[in-house]
Amino acid sequence: MFDWAKKRVLLTGHTGFKGAWLSEILLQRGARVFGLALAPDTIPSLFEQLGLSKRLDHCVGDIRDPEFVRKRVAQAAPDIVFHLAAQSLVRRSYAQPQETWSVNVMGTANLLDALRPVRHRCACVIVTTDKIYENREWEHPYRETDRLGGHDPYSASKAGAELVVSSYRSSFFSGGPVQLASARAGNVIGGGDWAKNRLLPDLARAFSAGEMLVLRNPASTRPWQHVLEPLAGYLRLAERLFNNDGYDAAYNFGPEIQDVRSVQEVIESAVRLWPGAYEYRKDLNAPHEAGRLMLGIERSRSRLGWTPRWDVERGIAETVGWYRDVAGGADPVALTRTQITTFEAGK
Repeated sequence: MFDWAKKRVLLTGHTGFKGAWLSEILLQRGARVFGLALAPDTIPSLFEQLGLSKRLDHCVGDIRDPEFVRKRVAQAAPDIVFHLAAQSLVRRSYAQPQETWSVNVMGTANLLDALRPVRHRCACVIVTTDKIYENREWEHPYRETDRLGGHDPYSASKAGAELVVSSYRSSFFSGGPVQLASARAGNVIGGGDWAKNRLLPDLARAFSAGEMLVLRNPASTRPWQHVLEPLAGYLRLAERLFNNDGYDAAYNFGPEIQDVRSVQEVIESAVRLWPGAYEYRKDLNAPHEAGRLMLGIERSRSRLGWTPRWDVERGIAETVGWYRDVAGGADPVALTRTQITTFEAGK
């Protein structure tokens, strides 16, 4: 069993949705967490709901500022790095393409450049996305060896981040103390995501207010998974990188193929879990997005021993339950911690 106690962990994007969940897990495991991120950009935010600013070494700054990043890396002197800071919204990438490229590509380069002076053992996991593949609307899942691409600025910039990772690994980290890998996660759901233009957060806002839900592409299929699934994969990958050589590669983290669902199917499952009469319609002005997307997870299964624990219906139920209960006055801290405990106990 890997001992996270007192490990120095640098977590970029710790004020975001996945970053807040990962912060909570790391703190529970006894790690010393050093954050690097912009201030939360949603109201509410899970970061604030969990009171994380007082429980970890919280530092606000821009990943695009190379000098700031260098200083923060030096302060943290990390054993392990998780890079989650990103512009992660497809629709926003159409409105702000240059920001998206700058954050996702140059932000990644800034972090990796700041790690070049490190002389002690350090595991670094760069989180990208399932959308980095050149989408051909295939009926089979994309594997880590498939061609990178991306139609929209978000997807393409994340593919660019993967190229940055590959270049730095070959040019600067090969055979050195910094072990570098990338993690490509599927469509992540879970309580506490308050960003706009994401399916279940939009649903939670609409259902709580009794408003109509607007869907971008109801027929599109995605590899939906609860947030705890890929986070378990990131943690497992970091453990392997820290303890061993030979794990410095790209890894997909997604659901089993039978759990891939369309947007419409996810909504229908959610509606059954949140009593009431609701309406939803298609957004006629939705930008282009891939129609079909699946991830092959055999590399993560065989090399890391990682496998999904909750099927898609369980993931939807845990997510909708979190939002529904918080809307009813439940404590988000207790809900989040209970889900983590339940998941890690294999229940």
